[in-house]
Amino acid sequence: MRFVQLIGPAVLLSLAVSSPVLAGEEDLIALCAEAEERYADMFGHPSADEEGVTVVKMYKYRFCPQALTVPVGTTVRWVNVDKRTSHSIVLKDEGVPETDRLFPEEVFEFTFLTPGDQTYLCGPHWETQEMIGMISVSQ
Repeated sequence: MRFVQLIGPAVLLSLAVSSPVLAGEEDLIALCAEAEERYADMFGHPSADEEGVTVVKMYKYRFCPQALTVPVGTTVRWVNVDKRTSHSIVLKDEGVPETDRLFPEEVFEFTFLTPGDQTYLCGPHWETQEMIGMISVSQ
């Protein structure tokens, strides 16, 4: 009991600092699992079964996965699996203009030919919803 009293405040502080991060990660994992279910319902197969592309799902103001590493030459396909919300893709570092709004089941594809990190975002939702993603392109 004395041991707990001595480390109690430190443990509580540690839990208070680390719990929100873990909860956020768990929430994103659950959200992305829902997005995958929506994708499978819409297209009749898991996103991993798509040939020649890597799929990023847009769902409830998030990208799933939020961070992705792909080799040079990979085509990434963003798919809106939301029920009612439209999204866009902005790839500023690639010099690509913002896409038109993508409504449910609509897609945008881009092939990454240059290595490096590419932050991308949803034009209408990056400021208010922090809808931002990262693609690391490796050689």
